[in-house]
Amino acid sequence: MNGARPGADYIVRPYGDTMNDGRVQLSFTLPVPFGEEAKEAGRQLALKMGLENPAIAHAEAMGPDFTFLVLYGECTQGVDMSAIVLDQPEFETLDKARLDELIADSLGRKLVVVGASIETDAHTVGIDAIMNMKGYNGHKGLESYHQIRALNLGAQVDSVELVRRAIAERADVVLVSQVVTQKEIHVANLKRLRRELDKAGLGAEVIVVVGGPRITHELARELGFDAGFGPGSYAEDVASFAMHEWLRRHGHQRTPAQETNDT
Repeated sequence: MNGARPGADYIVRPYGDTMNDGRVQLSFTLPVPFGEEAKEAGRQLALKMGLENPAIAHAEAMGPDFTFLVLYGECTQGVDMSAIVLDQPEFETLDKARLDELIADSLGRKLVVVGASIETDAHTVGIDAIMNMKGYNGHKGLESYHQIRALNLGAQVDSVELVRRAIAERADVVLVSQVVTQKEIHVANLKRLRRELDKAGLGAEVIVVVGGPRITHELARELGFDAGFGPGSYAEDVASFAMHEWLRRHGHQRTPAQETNDT
């Protein structure tokens, strides 16, 4: 939900033993051999980060030239919850049965969804969780929906090929998963896909949703896509947004939530 929390300032700090004590646990690896110097380097680094009373709880060698550290400290900063404004897509998440009914009533045909992990990304865990029949964590994937034709192209799909298949299948929705994020490769891959979509003239024709561990709605919109979903999202979230967007684009001014309230 967009908007700030109303009312007086609501300052929160990390919680450890007592409310707002600021206690945090931090772990990181330093490129130095294991030993007392590595521990002290970790403690001083925590001080430079602004943590008070840092204490090394655990340290171990990660090969001959690296040290992994776990430490505790006290964060003195807080966040005013009343000042937080989120950039998130606004829609009602519908269950599988309601989505099937809405698609049948609105489209008169199946919603066509084409999905893939693109470019060099070989991970399918994200796209499979949304699209495959079994889904993830008790949430069935799009293949299980009676009114959705879900085509999972798998991993390492070139952006040109994904666009070609989207055109060939007359896709309503394109889903893209990006798991690999080192050196911002997910951003580079998504920018290339955006260029290929525009080159093919699909810039405004297809609803494009992206997802992954470092994908946010804000980032997706910044890159020119319709929505972004991070960890904790399920097939019904993605499908509900897609239908909300389809209805909006095709002149349906009232949302599924409004229609439900009138019945």
